[in-house]
Amino acid sequence: MTTSICIATYRRADRLGQLLGDLCAQDVAITEVVVVDNDAAGSARDVVAARKGAGCPFELRYAIQPERNIALTRNRTVELATGDWLAFIDDDERAPPGWLGRLLAAADQHGADGVLGPVEPRVPDDAPAWIRRGRFYDFPRMATGERVPLNRMRFGNIVLRGSTLRAEPGPFDVRYGLTTGEDADLLIRLVERGAKILWCDEAVVFEPIERARLSLRWLLMRALSGGQEFARKTIGGRYGAITIAGRLGLLGRSTAQMLVAAVLAGVSWPLGRHVAAAWLVRAAANLGKVSVFWGWRYDEYA
Repeated sequence: MTTSICIATYRRADRLGQLLGDLCAQDVAITEVVVVDNDAAGSARDVVAARKGAGCPFELRYAIQPERNIALTRNRTVELATGDWLAFIDDDERAPPGWLGRLLAAADQHGADGVLGPVEPRVPDDAPAWIRRGRFYDFPRMATGERVPLNRMRFGNIVLRGSTLRAEPGPFDVRYGLTTGEDADLLIRLVERGAKILWCDEAVVFEPIERARLSLRWLLMRALSGGQEFARKTIGGRYGAITIAGRLGLLGRSTAQMLVAAVLAGVSWPLGRHVAAAWLVRAAANLGKVSVFWGWRYDEYA
């Protein structure tokens, strides 16, 4: 079986170079690595050329997708990839030597069409104390072999059967190109068509958190974006059929939870900034849900 690694990148030359080095050290064979640059100026070109010059045990392919759109960029990686399995990893992540092998072994063992793995954050040692205490970048984990719930679908660390992925139109929906959610949308569509998407808790990659993300504003806007995505998919019936009463219930719960979280953010300040910030993040997530009902959309990648 052949394996392609797909990487969509945007102005992260140093991190991309480190990731390509990690891929050279994997303990299973990689057929090709496809890098598609969403920077029209081609800022990743020299990094890819340097990696080729230093040598790598796989074919390394590079292309530019000039329009600012994460879905279009990921679609281009799929167009260029030829493998029986396509693994996706973000350009700011680090992959230990056993990463890909564990994903593929889990897919084989469980007869899966796709396998997700955890992304462990690495917060800088000199980050503000409240950031380090708050664990704001953690993502829920599961036992290996469990089916991934629809509301936890994401890319960043995943392998998918090529035939399953290529049978899906797009496959990424370009309407999500400036928001978040193109990854979950695709995976939900695959599950709806019968794909088996499982979890492998041992296939860990690491994400060094960028300094630009070490702020309350970034955390709040990311939570708001996630809340909007959850509400859009819930209202649209992507997580299951929903009635008018269900939609109104979502609006009522989200409004109440937003207000309660905002109040608790204020009264919990003496317990530590990280506690108050956690409540503010919850308030922002619920604000995102409520905002969908009045038609506002936050374009995170704009």
